Amino acid sequence: MAPQKHPETQPDTHKDGFGLARTHRTLPIALLRAREVVMERFRPMLAANEVTEQQWRVMRVLEEAGETDASFLANKACILAPSLTRIMRTLEARGFLQAHRDEADGRRMLVGLTEEGRSFIRELAPQSAQIYAEIEDKIGAQNIEKLLDQIEHLLQALEP
Repeated sequence: MAPQKHPETQPDTHKDGFGLARTHRTLPIALLRAREVVMERFRPMLAANEVTEQQWRVMRVLEEAGETDASFLANKACILAPSLTRIMRTLEARGFLQAHRDEADGRRMLVGLTEEGRSFIRELAPQSAQIYAEIEDKIGAQNIEKLLDQIEHLLQALEP
């Protein structure tokens, strides 16, 4: 029996536009793979500080945006609303954020970091910056900027 070739080494024979491309050359898979290799570098820091990726994203968005409504927060942190509710409860229990009803619109929930939450981010910031610097050393700051520009272009072109 002849050894099988690894699918990534086989040529893509779908030139008519109707076949499926090899998964390693599809945008969704490539973006997921890129996310995973980047996040592998941050996960030890997050785990050591008992915070999940989603919790960290929520806190980072709040640190950047200030107090905001839950819908904006869910959108910017790329988290579904039901998951955000659970994450907010956990972060409130740790004393990192506070949520309250908007006095002007009782249907709207406003969320903000507490001083303890801001302090937690300040504590992890040097470690996070070091990890980011290591990534920059490997691929170059200009390449990161170009990649971010291309992703921004993709988002603008495809968002409804």
